[in-house]
Amino acid sequence: MTEGVFGRDSGHEQVVFCHDAHTGLRAIIAVYSTALGPSLGGTRFHPYATESDALDDVLALSKGMAYKNALAGLDLGGGKAVIIGDPKTLKSEALLRAYGRFVQSLGGRYITACDVGTYVADMDVIARETRFVTGRSRDEGGAGDSSVLTAFGVFQGMRASAEHLWGSPELRGRRVGVAGVGKVGHILVGHLVEAGAEVVVTDVAEEAIDRVRRAHPGVETVPDADALVRADLDIYAPCALGGALDDATVDVLRARIVCGAANNQLAHAGVEKQLDEKGILFAPDYLVNSGGVIQVSDELHGFDFERAKRKAGTIYDTAKAVFALAADEGVPPVTAADRLAERRMAELPRLRSIHTG
Repeated sequence: MTEGVFGRDSGHEQVVFCHDAHTGLRAIIAVYSTALGPSLGGTRFHPYATESDALDDVLALSKGMAYKNALAGLDLGGGKAVIIGDPKTLKSEALLRAYGRFVQSLGGRYITACDVGTYVADMDVIARETRFVTGRSRDEGGAGDSSVLTAFGVFQGMRASAEHLWGSPELRGRRVGVAGVGKVGHILVGHLVEAGAEVVVTDVAEEAIDRVRRAHPGVETVPDADALVRADLDIYAPCALGGALDDATVDVLRARIVCGAANNQLAHAGVEKQLDEKGILFAPDYLVNSGGVIQVSDELHGFDFERAKRKAGTIYDTAKAVFALAADEGVPPVTAADRLAERRMAELPRLRSIHTG
């Protein structure tokens, strides 16, 4: 990518704009790095206000995937895709298959999976046009819903955070606020309830709240995310879209730990320092939410859920290592996590740093 094309220098290897007039498909696929292998990352289907907004999102998300896959110990690079539009009205078999052909055209440099607005059934449709897709249904030989191990990994990250801050991974009696109880959040709530935590939730979708209430009647609800961050919490878990942690939120946040499933939780550079200065332990999002990519990456080798779950369980140990490095070097955990990921990408490059499929 060059500044002349996009007005920015992001360091990405490749960005592809995809358009199919017949189906209404408008998509962007971004490959940040293939130094460790083909880039893997989900496809987000979202009604972005502008193409520029979609581009900003896919660039940030794909870079995050490169760091996430490196820190998770996977031999995969980082990529991401976005489809522009409302999935409730625009999604169709023809559109998904057209998108699958664009993925196929990259020859394996990018492997897709589920993300916000896309589901296992969608991956099965996309797979009719490309072999470079994961997160397919069990009937199709896939890993199924990656939300399962995403939530499990976030839960392990919470346990590691609790041990680092309070000396024990025990979450019983801890008050945890979950913002966003969709695909990942509602599974995370189940883990927390089972662990004996007191759970408070919020979501913009009333049906998501209703599902949690039916499954866990003892869970408390609040009207919105603003009320949640101001609540008396031990742990705050952002599990919706990115940018949840901005200056205003940090100012009023009362939780001692932030650990959630959302990608790119820091609204801008410097927020991690504000959290650190307030004594709030931030578990880097791309570390703790890597259970999903661990799950779908296992599909590339013939999916075995127990093997994938064991691998996702190592998020606990990786988080402890990140917190220890941060303490030793006097830096926020995000900086420590970045250093570990960058070290792996630098020390273990392939003979050809650009994967050609």
